[in-house]
Amino acid sequence: MNGRRRLWLAAGLAVLLALVVVLAAVIAGSNRTSSGPSPSSASAGATATHTPSPTKSPAPTAAAPAPPTIPELPATPMNILVIGSDSRANARDQNNQTVTTGQSSDQRSDCLMLIHVPADRHKVYGISIMRDNWVDIPGYGASKINASLEVGGIPLVVRTVETLLGTHIDHTVMLDFEGFKVLTDGLGGIDVNVTLPFTASFDTHHTFVAGINHLDGEAALEFVRERYSFVDGDYQRVRDQQTFLRALLAKLSGGVQTPAGVLGLVQFAANYLTVDQGYDPAAVAILAYGLRTVDPKASVFFTMPTAGTGTSPDGQSIVLPDYAGIGEVAAALRDDTLPEYVAAHGY
Repeated sequence: MNGRRRLWLAAGLAVLLALVVVLAAVIAGSNRTSSGPSPSSASAGATATHTPSPTKSPAPTAAAPAPPTIPELPATPMNILVIGSDSRANARDQNNQTVTTGQSSDQRSDCLMLIHVPADRHKVYGISIMRDNWVDIPGYGASKINASLEVGGIPLVVRTVETLLGTHIDHTVMLDFEGFKVLTDGLGGIDVNVTLPFTASFDTHHTFVAGINHLDGEAALEFVRERYSFVDGDYQRVRDQQTFLRALLAKLSGGVQTPAGVLGLVQFAANYLTVDQGYDPAAVAILAYGLRTVDPKASVFFTMPTAGTGTSPDGQSIVLPDYAGIGEVAAALRDDTLPEYVAAHGY
């Protein structure tokens, strides 16, 4: 597999949670008042017959600006589809061209994760969908699921996942190659607990040792991209992506962001994050604020069931979907019983 084709489940949701933190900081710091000048005192040594010099009236004090208010989201379950584009160009521009013209683009959704947020928003459930799953893409036919972005843009990715899992997607978030590195570096790097040490087979050949590793954007990219160093290839790669997301959420939940950080994240959202139609960085912030009660430590991540690997009719190496297992996940999403499903399967 060409080294350019990878990406990254988590950054989309991570940006949402980051904005929760920084918006809270802005709100806390915004209720400041400014004092007007003090009245002048009478001249020293004045006598009873001396007329005091006139004093200036205090300048009017401007009213303190009201703290910004952020509307609450309805307390209903929510599904957010996070798409990792492998584009080395601009994933948003390529998507728009595909949607507008119907022409295929040179990008694939090599990382897909459905983020399910229950109505109480105490935790999230992340369901990784392996990129090589051989599925039916509506209107296109049987193919690897990562081809849906290439041939139909985000709308076709959404239709494919909705069909596969029998659920509605409320929002989409797409991040490309460069955006992942920018996000990681913008947060000062991420501390990741590496349980299976390895040396990356590409780019800088970064070595990941067992235990906590502090990763900058480039190292983090190599961490979530690697598959050739593992016996089970993409399966371990998906587990490492989930590990990275846990670490990213943990940092965001415990970090203190500055107003400069707010501007940086808004700029990031504007330049690198692609969201569903009608959403701009401010709207993403509103969505993020609604997720402020999520506890990253309580959140659960697992991979959509598969039935092993195989070969497609045209000779591609593919992942075979476990449709019975997928049906169980679909039922849990439909019936709002993911906690019971997770407990039964030991996730």
